[in-house]
Amino acid sequence: MNIKTMNKNGQTVAVVTTERPIITDTGGALDLIIQIKYDTGAQRIAVAKEAICEAFFILSTGLAGEILQKCINYQIKLAVFGDFSKYTSKPLHDFIYESNCGKDIFFVGSQADAITCLCRV
Repeated sequence: MNIKTMNKNGQTVAVVTTERPIITDTGGALDLIIQIKYDTGAQRIAVAKEAICEAFFILSTGLAGEILQKCINYQIKLAVFGDFSKYTSKPLHDFIYESNCGKDIFFVGSQADAITCLCRV
């Protein structure tokens, strides 16, 4: 796992990249949030899609809701970046669309887009 920080518009964003899933359950997500807050102080996190297990993208598992609720509880803005085109689930597409209409959770195609979404003032 690689965590680097970037600054834009006076905001610090922690960017998480990895080659394998590190967020496989709610506890793993919470551990990552706490580690980032402790190590970087960032409250904005951009996570590569590869860092999240596939169960997250199957809404019926409830994992996405649980993890995103942790982000809200800990006042974390989260952007997941990567290619979501392989997912054909209408509920998932609706979930992504609704998330992107908000101001705390985003699903975007690139790391640059993730940072832009997270740093809007």
